[in-house]
Amino acid sequence: MPSFDFTSEADMAALKNAVDIAARQIDNRYDFKGTAAKVELDEKNRTIALTGDSEFQINQIKDILFPAMEKKEKESVKRLDGLPTQKISGNKVKQELKIRSGIETDLAKKIVKLIKDARLKVQAAIQGEAVRVSGAKRDDLQAVIALVGKSITDFPIRSGNFRD
Repeated sequence: MPSFDFTSEADMAALKNAVDIAARQIDNRYDFKGTAAKVELDEKNRTIALTGDSEFQINQIKDILFPAMEKKEKESVKRLDGLPTQKISGNKVKQELKIRSGIETDLAKKIVKLIKDARLKVQAAIQGEAVRVSGAKRDDLQAVIALVGKSITDFPIRSGNFRD
């Protein structure tokens, strides 16, 4: 019986490349000279740290970082959770952006419910941080991919691991 998985994994190589590009642009910008403006990726903890002199400067850094991320991996900005901005030593501020990976339980339940409500002849099951969909016909599976791709737009989801 054919099956495939819905997953959501961050491409850390593309993310690292986008952060490097943004860091280079920040270093070259005249209005950031002599400021604390910087962006760093912590691959182990899956966070991006933005440091600046003010909240406004943090927002300027985001305006540089987000297009670079979108260029490397489509919809990658949707997987970021912005933590509250913190004041650190003196007049500097820092914000951490947490990189979400995998499909969370609430979203997985929403996907399964969406598939069941469509009344296609497929079965959907949550398996850890993925949703496995299996059915008798490939056409039904392709209809599920189109349905979920059109309905779930707030988080990047990929279909893969197709098996006959």
